[in-house]
Amino acid sequence: MYYAILAYHAEGVVESWTEEEDAALMTELLQVNDRLVREKSLGPAARLGPTRGAVTLRGKGDGIVTDGPFAETKEQLVGFYVVDFPTLNDAVAAARDLRRANPTAVYEIRPISLYLPGAPLQTEDGG
Repeated sequence: MYYAILAYHAEGVVESWTEEEDAALMTELLQVNDRLVREKSLGPAARLGPTRGAVTLRGKGDGIVTDGPFAETKEQLVGFYVVDFPTLNDAVAAARDLRRANPTAVYEIRPISLYLPGAPLQTEDGG
């Protein structure tokens, strides 16, 4: 089963880190990444740019493009991992490893249904 591990953090905190602090954190996170790669459990992972550089497309027809996401939250989505584990508990364990490296981040773990045109959606029970 595929899971998304969504990493949330206050952008102001992330942007306040020195290059050295950021590099140290990334070194720790990459140790977790490398282990997940060796276990063949890690799919795509990405660090997202700041929300001030984002746009949102919404509305009918072609939609309207507006600046950034305007969520009233303290934390923003700053990155994500796609992992493949047999159970949600295994995905939570991986997120705990990431949190040990970055204890001020918040991690959301969400099942992913792969969308393949013409194929039934995959569910947690395998159906």
